[in-house]
Amino acid sequence: MSISEKVCGVMGQNLHSDSAIVEVDETNIFDAAKVHSVSWQESHRAFCKADFVALHTPERQREYLFEKLKNGYKLFMLLDKEPVGVVSVKECLIEDLYVLPEKQNKGYGSALLEFACAKCAGTPTLWILENNVNAARLYRRKGFVETGRRNVVTNGLDEIEFAKK
Repeated sequence: MSISEKVCGVMGQNLHSDSAIVEVDETNIFDAAKVHSVSWQESHRAFCKADFVALHTPERQREYLFEKLKNGYKLFMLLDKEPVGVVSVKECLIEDLYVLPEKQNKGYGSALLEFACAKCAGTPTLWILENNVNAARLYRRKGFVETGRRNVVTNGLDEIEFAKK
């Protein structure tokens, strides 16, 4: 199977004909890390301390993504002339779905989610922070439901599991 897959039909009119989702490897991991860093920082800024958010630099996220690769995850990056979003998949677990803040609400997250679901070896599952209402809305719209499983992250903040119906 090709590591580059056209996604124009999945995402609709906001994309260019040369849009693709590519597998992340050592040649493009820093591009993926930059997307992950910017997106993670923006999504966590409202409830994490500034010094903790600042630690999530592209260099640190490159190491994080590299560890994921070493642990059997497949990483993918959506390109629309430039890197726009990332996602990771291992067996049926989807993680690290991030889209650059300025590119959100344009179909990129939906495309990455649909792509990741197709890569899953079973029923797709994922975990989100309970305060991530935008992600929850996307996942529900795409047929995911809460399973009832929770993980405590910190006092007062849990992760909740979603699974595809």
